[in-house]
Amino acid sequence: MYDVLVVGSANADLTVRVDRRPGAGETVLGTDLVESAGGKGANQAAAAARIGGRTALLARVGGDAYGELLLGAQRAAGTDVTPVIVDEAARTGTAMIIVDPDGDNSIVVSPGANAALTPQDVAAAKDTIAASAVVSLQLEIPMESVRAAAAAAEQAGSRVVLNPSPAPTAALATELLSVADPLVVNEHEARQLSGLTDGTPAQWAQALRDRGARSVVVTLGGDGALVLDASGAENVPAYASRPWTPPVPATPSPAPSPPAWPAATHCPARRASPYGSAPPPSPSRAPSRPTRPGRSWRSWHRSSRSSRSSRRAEAGRDRPASPGTRRHLTARPAPSARTARGPRRSPAPSSGRRRTSATTRSGS
Repeated sequence: MYDVLVVGSANADLTVRVDRRPGAGETVLGTDLVESAGGKGANQAAAAARIGGRTALLARVGGDAYGELLLGAQRAAGTDVTPVIVDEAARTGTAMIIVDPDGDNSIVVSPGANAALTPQDVAAAKDTIAASAVVSLQLEIPMESVRAAAAAAEQAGSRVVLNPSPAPTAALATELLSVADPLVVNEHEARQLSGLTDGTPAQWAQALRDRGARSVVVTLGGDGALVLDASGAENVPAYASRPWTPPVPATPSPAPSPPAWPAATHCPARRASPYGSAPPPSPSRAPSRPTRPGRSWRSWHRSSRSSRSSRRAEAGRDRPASPGTRRHLTARPAPSARTARGPRRSPAPSSGRRRTSATTRSGS
């Protein structure tokens, strides 16, 4: 279900600003070329989507870069582009626009793929038309396609909004005027379609309603608009507009970073280290217990070995070794088979001369 279905044109606008518009055969310099999405149908669809309406666009674009530009702009505005037909064999419609310092412009439109939107394309979208509350039409597509869309909307009970722009040179068909509710025209189009050479916007609107339009809206630029229906005429003031900015998609919050390790000087374990502020020795070279002041590693190692030897001698060596006992411990003889030398003593520090064993000394 759509609030608005726009059946119409989609053009790529190529805009250049100039200090003055050139005359016949004259060349003037302008600003850099600006490429943007446009077309009366596409502009209506984007506007309806931006104000919150569920909007779809039925149009035809070429399979080129301008076609991608138009589709991307409609998606950004929130328009459903599923009904859009991409014609790989056609070029997307373009509009060459020249704008002077006062904001007045001159436009030349090359229809491109818009001219290939046929009544058959409209008939294929009848379900989409029937599911739309309002069907909006313009005249930048073939007139037979406009009439087919108006007839399909009338049959489905959808309301038809008709903007007859560009204004046809001939009178507007009665079947289009009779379903327009409202018929939206500017002052130039109102004067031309009403058949009145002069008059006021209210008179032009009344003439168009007398020709069959159910209601008429005459846009007056900065002065707002005039609305005429069965209840009478009403002047609607203009509203100040502001540039539209596309919504920014929400980005997921970044994952929290792991906490940083505390500095070494602030770590309690580091402060309590027996090595002080200096880094501890590597595991391969660190002693099993901290050394005491004034005692070297070698002397501590000798005393440790001597104590272990004494304990082994007192405990006896004839009991079976446990599975985890080292091989050189299990291979030693029992205390009864050992010599009466007592516990094994640690060697004294070398004095640079070769020392003889106790056996050698006793025998000499």
